[in-house]
Amino acid sequence: MNKEKQILHHIKLNPYITQQELAMKVGLSRSAVANYIANLTRLGEIKGRAYVLKDESSIVCIGGANTDRKAKSEQKVHLHSSNPVKITEVCGGVARNLAENLSRLGHNTSLMTCVGNDREGEWLLSESKKQGVDVSQVWILETKRTGTYTALIDVNGEMVVSMADMNIYENITIEMIEEKWSHIVASQAVFLDTNIPEDCIRFLIERCKEEKISLYINPVSSAKAQRLPYNLKGVELLILNQQEAEMLVESTIDSAEGFQLACKTIQKRGVKNVIILLPDYGAYYASPEEIGHLPPFKKETIDETGADDAFASCVIHGIMNGDSLLRACQLGLAGYSLTQQTERSVSTELRPEKIYALIEE
Repeated sequence: MNKEKQILHHIKLNPYITQQELAMKVGLSRSAVANYIANLTRLGEIKGRAYVLKDESSIVCIGGANTDRKAKSEQKVHLHSSNPVKITEVCGGVARNLAENLSRLGHNTSLMTCVGNDREGEWLLSESKKQGVDVSQVWILETKRTGTYTALIDVNGEMVVSMADMNIYENITIEMIEEKWSHIVASQAVFLDTNIPEDCIRFLIERCKEEKISLYINPVSSAKAQRLPYNLKGVELLILNQQEAEMLVESTIDSAEGFQLACKTIQKRGVKNVIILLPDYGAYYASPEEIGHLPPFKKETIDETGADDAFASCVIHGIMNGDSLLRACQLGLAGYSLTQQTERSVSTELRPEKIYALIEE
């Protein structure tokens, strides 16, 4: 066993061991041990004080965190007219929702986003922290407003129109991400949504590939999916909706064969696993070993907001636990179904035993 492995072994046994005690156990000087620890910290094997070790279930979620304001219509929506609605406000944002969902599924999650120094930003961080999400890596921008997402929901639970004010994320820079790299590299995986600027997306894809960190991506819209570079080599998983997939393959997709071909076409850009989620028709998926389609779980729809995020969270949970892509998609559809049965963007029912029980049914 080399010296670095010996040091990690003793730190794992006792995270509060002193450098002098380590020196005595591995037969080195205290200064030599300090150099090894500094190198292990730089590599991300150790993070923070008290030698916090790299966690095999940890994931950093980078992207959007905003307030979701949802107006649920009390009757069928009539455009260009006044509609009676019930308005609710919940925590939202793709990356934030993923962080909370994955925390509920048993993973150690941290959120890397930016909020304004305002009531909404303070509320988002407080509520996310209550759900077990580490918010210590969030940037608080003094002169900016926290992002908002406003949706009009029809009486049948389907979204009629949504409006997103996400301009705050344009302030994230490569330099800001580099400053937090020791935290990123200390995690097992990274989830990324495409709210952040294009150069930051390219940087994260390249660095995760170099550092061999599993990277999962879910674009937030067809417009922002255009921020993805052509070369996606190193991306473990890309989850898309129909519009985003059509944008990437530059073609209309209108058949089962078309969706499967689209998955293969996107894989040629370097992605290992591709999923195209169609709420009414289930999910098409492709991995290096398998390609196929799964129908949706037929459940009553109360509100679809956040259901896509639940799908992505459960798929990632399955992959991180060693499940096949087929099994992971089944978990994703179970999570989707649970979330569309609540008015919240994250279901309080989401937990491992629940989604595994649903797919067994």
